[in-house]
Amino acid sequence: MKITCAKNELVNALQTAAKAIASKPQTPILAAIYMKADNDQLEIHATNNEIGLLCKIPVEIEEPGEIAMSGRYFLDVIRKLPGDSVTISFKRDEKIVNVTSNQASFTLLSMNANEFPKVKPIESNVEFSIKDNVLRSLIKKTVFACSKDESRPVFTGCYLDIADNKITMAATNMHRLAVKYEQFPESLGNIKVIIPSNILQELLHNLNSDIPMDVKVCCNFNQISFAFDNIYMTSRLIEGAYPDYTNVIPSSHATLVTMDSAEFNAAVDRVSLISRAGDYNVIKMEFANGQLHITSNNPEIGNAEETIPASIEGPDITIAFNAQYLVDVMKIIDSKNCELRLNQPLSPITVKEEKDDAFIYVVTPVRTKN
Repeated sequence: MKITCAKNELVNALQTAAKAIASKPQTPILAAIYMKADNDQLEIHATNNEIGLLCKIPVEIEEPGEIAMSGRYFLDVIRKLPGDSVTISFKRDEKIVNVTSNQASFTLLSMNANEFPKVKPIESNVEFSIKDNVLRSLIKKTVFACSKDESRPVFTGCYLDIADNKITMAATNMHRLAVKYEQFPESLGNIKVIIPSNILQELLHNLNSDIPMDVKVCCNFNQISFAFDNIYMTSRLIEGAYPDYTNVIPSSHATLVTMDSAEFNAAVDRVSLISRAGDYNVIKMEFANGQLHITSNNPEIGNAEETIPASIEGPDITIAFNAQYLVDVMKIIDSKNCELRLNQPLSPITVKEEKDDAFIYVVTPVRTKN
């Protein structure tokens, strides 16, 4: 194999694919990047047997072929090359890969390309296309609420429920819940699966086009794939039954609070500087007299308080929360104003974007001594 390509395109593709390289590979070949050059195109594969990434870039091919080599070393070498273009040649009989750019030259040992488990299209029960900005919104507004506790795997992923023309994505760590809905003009199929949060985070990172483009989603009960631009991503799904999260969404509220989203986010973030050192990062919020009074206290550090205006409809209420759970959701609120719907001091509250029922965030308050 012998090819020449633009360095920046190769670096970008390798950086994307490298996210699927196994950090502790079960077999040595899973630490490799696999590349195949054919038809003026270079395919770059990486997999850890849980997720797979395939990127394609245009190249000038003098001799087609395929190679595999240590992914981490290869990426580091390409990233630091001095020129704008890179030439890669492979001598199969010597198992040597030569990489040159300007006056720099590297010789790297190859691995057996035949042993590499190439990233292939999955067989699907459901497949549909979705605009990347819509998919980005579904992920962004739910994935942050996933649990980090690997002892309960079903909560480390997002629940995807496709029912005819409605998509629901939900995530919870049992203390908070984020749900996002999207309606489509046509039926997409019917399936319920749990997608690992790490593939969704990686997908979110790569869905960054300025102009909306289509993402083809294919899904069965074991795997899911996303194809867009020159990237193809696959992932195994999480096995298990997702709980009926609808039971924890309050059906009514006694107090409705409307506030400026940015102002509320900044105030909670500032006051929580004191509470962050505590075990539960607790802040207290008092809604009364057309304002929100936020306080936090740490005996070893000090205390903080701040007051911001709030429109309050219903009884006054004082309630306490893990501040991080509020800061996290306010980062993804897009509307100028946000709504808090409250009942009792120990009842879950609902955070919503103003006049938008397509996103719901439920968070459980914490019990305080007072």
